[in-house]
Amino acid sequence: MNSGDVTRQGIRGERPPREALVGQGLDGAGADGTRPDGRRSGRRRGRRGEQLMVPEAEFSSYYGRPVIKAPAWSARDIAGYFFLGGLAGAGSVLAAGAALTGRPGMARAMKVSSLAAVSGSTGLLIHDLGRPGRFANMLRVVKPTSPMSVGSWLLAAYGPAAGAAAVLDVWGRLPRLERAATGAAALLGPAVAAYTAVLASDTAVPGWHDGYRQMPFVFTGSAAVAASGMALAASPVRENGPARGAAVLGAVAEVAATKTMEHRMGLAAETYRTGRAGRYLRAAQALSVAGAAGAALLGRRSRAAAAVSGAALLAASACTRLGVFHAGIASAEDPKYTVVPQRERLERRRAEERRQAGGGPDQEPADS
Repeated sequence: MNSGDVTRQGIRGERPPREALVGQGLDGAGADGTRPDGRRSGRRRGRRGEQLMVPEAEFSSYYGRPVIKAPAWSARDIAGYFFLGGLAGAGSVLAAGAALTGRPGMARAMKVSSLAAVSGSTGLLIHDLGRPGRFANMLRVVKPTSPMSVGSWLLAAYGPAAGAAAVLDVWGRLPRLERAATGAAALLGPAVAAYTAVLASDTAVPGWHDGYRQMPFVFTGSAAVAASGMALAASPVRENGPARGAAVLGAVAEVAATKTMEHRMGLAAETYRTGRAGRYLRAAQALSVAGAAGAALLGRRSRAAAAVSGAALLAASACTRLGVFHAGIASAEDPKYTVVPQRERLERRRAEERRQAGGGPDQEPADS
């Protein structure tokens, strides 16, 4: 039975058969320690001239199967959880800004949409966990080093604040308490919008972990795109000035952060350009540009144009979250995205050790 080696081009090569060959080790070396290609084997001779039958360790997959287990997460639940959480958090920031600048229609629309979004986000998370008790169990302890623990407490604090802000605004009573709740939701909103990026990057999935430096910026830009889209679709035209500005800034930030992440994350960036993830992300970029341009050029004059631009921005943010989700799953299912970077890091470490020991980068240690 054979096993392929993992390279940047995929599975390549075969291991020797299980049957031992007379006079040869598993690396094909003969009794004199010489391999078929003329190179010396690094294995030591035993006391009576026998050859050790254990080959040198190397990185490879097990018959081409994934090295890590892909997350058993549903795209609807987790990508939706990412999207709605970003919409809620950024929406609370826009709501507070609208309230401070005398835009009551926009403020109320964003408070109500943030409450609906955080409720949906929490519901999708609980659905993925399987039963509500699991979410409650995460609130039994506070663990600052765990993104899941921090995120659970963020949702537990943000949800009531967003709910109070929306309910009191619609009710029209207790204005001081309503303003306090609006401010609290706005303060927690950026963390709610960004923490899911930390949650995904804290896993062993190469397509998420390797982009941990830029992922929070991608999610924050995507959240701004979603919130500005909702504001454009739900606010009076005369009040949507901040939403138009947020749409342009959010689209630029999202596209720039995504491109930077793909450029810096190495081999796993392939999963963001190909397959289902690539299609979603290309659609997200096109929708972001179209929505931001429509909002800036037509959103101030036409209610219909503002609504269409807002819908495009909402769709763009959803496509970004789906693209990131599917890129991570694809990187977990293909062993090369785990094995090849590990091998490259090992080779760099060995080269550095040889350099510090005084040898050249291509010089091999002498046989013992």
